[in-house]
Amino acid sequence: MAVLHQKSVLDMIKEFRRNWHTLCDSERTTVCGADSMILALQLSMAENNKQHSGEFTVSLSDVLLTWKRLLQEKLNLPVENMEVIDHYEDIRRIYDNFLKNSNMLDLIDIYKKCSALPSNGENNANISPSQLRDFLCGRQSTVDDETGLSVPTSPMSKHNQDNEKAKLLAKKIIYSYLNLLVNSKNDLALAHILNIPDRGLGREAFTDLKHAAREKQMSIFLVATSFIRTMELGGKGYAPSPSDPLRTHVKGLSSFINFIDKLDEILGETANPSIAGSRILSVIKMQISHTSE
Repeated sequence: MAVLHQKSVLDMIKEFRRNWHTLCDSERTTVCGADSMILALQLSMAENNKQHSGEFTVSLSDVLLTWKRLLQEKLNLPVENMEVIDHYEDIRRIYDNFLKNSNMLDLIDIYKKCSALPSNGENNANISPSQLRDFLCGRQSTVDDETGLSVPTSPMSKHNQDNEKAKLLAKKIIYSYLNLLVNSKNDLALAHILNIPDRGLGREAFTDLKHAAREKQMSIFLVATSFIRTMELGGKGYAPSPSDPLRTHVKGLSSFINFIDKLDEILGETANPSIAGSRILSVIKMQISHTSE
């Protein structure tokens, strides 16, 4: 059950961080958990569809089908008789390149790296490839499942559940802002916060940014930053082409980049890491509070 393997996974991540410099070439590697892995796969599949059909979209059923195959394959588990969608190999390549270009490692990559460590005996012995797969799939046994009893949802418990969901969402948004500050190539973090609070940067804006990033072989954040800097410089020699799709998103992109600049300024101006972190958190909380207004 996933809940039983959580401690083993956390121990594995701690071991990875202790051996960071041995296992990674980059100073900015980000750990990609289950939710981020699915999002990366979804974006990779949408990118593949964009290349083959012109539409940056993908169905949930196709994502879940490919997700199962990806886990089995990456963990070297049996894949015989598993259904596979068209262009799977292209999707797998796009997924791997997406993580590499974003300076990210998913939990399976981390599992493999930690397994190669001389001290892996006490760290990975408690979790097998199939158990890690179950953890990533979210298979877990709750008290209700074990007793066969179900607890009716009261208005109060529903209220508490909603509060917990709101807290988890707020944490994810805050972590995404912090992740982008640490690793500007983290396109997944950017995807979470690009339009939080509402900046008018919906799916069309993200699609245009992703397309531009692929063409220029740059991170989405760098594409957005360079575009806004060019617009701010002004002048005939600096202005982007009138046909540039990003022109329709200038206001929202400018708001986003200026906010990230504000967070960067706090880091640059505050020598004490604790004080800098506290100030950054306050500014982010103030910013995302606008989403509930």
